Amino acid sequence: MKKLTLSMSCTNYDRTAALFDGRVQVEGVDLISSQLEPEESFHRAFRSAEFDICEISLSSHTMMTSRGTHAYVGVPAFVSRLFRHSGVYIRGDRGIRTPADLAGKKVGLPEYQITANVWIRGILQDDFGLDPASVHWRRGGVEEAGRGERAPLKLPATIDLQQIPNDKTLSGMLASGELDAVISARAPSCFLKGEPNIDRMFPDYPATEADYFQRTRIFPTMHLIGIRRELAEQHPWLPVNVFKAFIKAKELALHEMGQIGHLFHSLPWGVAAYEKAKKDMGDDYWSYGFEANHHVLETFTGYHHAQGLSAHKVDPKDLFTQSSLELSRI
Repeated sequence: MKKLTLSMSCTNYDRTAALFDGRVQVEGVDLISSQLEPEESFHRAFRSAEFDICEISLSSHTMMTSRGTHAYVGVPAFVSRLFRHSGVYIRGDRGIRTPADLAGKKVGLPEYQITANVWIRGILQDDFGLDPASVHWRRGGVEEAGRGERAPLKLPATIDLQQIPNDKTLSGMLASGELDAVISARAPSCFLKGEPNIDRMFPDYPATEADYFQRTRIFPTMHLIGIRRELAEQHPWLPVNVFKAFIKAKELALHEMGQIGHLFHSLPWGVAAYEKAKKDMGDDYWSYGFEANHHVLETFTGYHHAQGLSAHKVDPKDLFTQSSLELSRI
């Protein structure tokens, strides 16, 4: 039987590297792979559905699924996960001592719908009482002017979201004092350069994030893998075969991470860090699959609806193909 020739776009993470170097194959598929930064994959996926298999934003996927207009269906291979307390950058001269002090402030963000920002807003509301409607949100590129939303928004009138001037960036406006804060997955260059009065809201973010996990057992999901809907419908075997390949690639990466006889990564104590992560978070801390992440997805879809990004709360099961919700067991 002839294999399908399909295109794939994904970041070359350690947990996806085996799909790029050929150690792991998607059964029945010859892949034409593109190693792209997530922002480019998302832009090209949500604007024109260029790729057959694609790393996609959980937030944009949730939004488009709620509208019933999404070109992709998902499988629960969460290739990107991060705690996001590190992503809140503030002016140190504005009296911002806790997240609650962001009420009434101008806060920049690259896109309102970004998954990281959904998590940050939800956590700041749950843990610190910051209502997203109390903030004046200002959208634009962190380092490049003119960035907008990758998919159209339909926000309630209570959300004050305005585009910054097309000749300005969020990093520049934070440095100049035109913004009081920025929330962003990527650190703005003004922070990296150590410019005056630019601080993190949570300077010791690893400790804050460890406490958050211990309280909630949530390791936030960011990106998943999408398959073009028409392909999944035409070839019902495809979603599970793709999912199994991503699982195998992750297993290879974690196996290599634990090898102390010779290091596969360039960190002198990486094996010790890996062992600590398993001790603190569980052996399968970077879990794939629906059931292991149901509580995380329920929290996220609740935040997503409360923040006006989805007209109704999406059932997490609706984000994925039915066949990928539970794999066969022997």
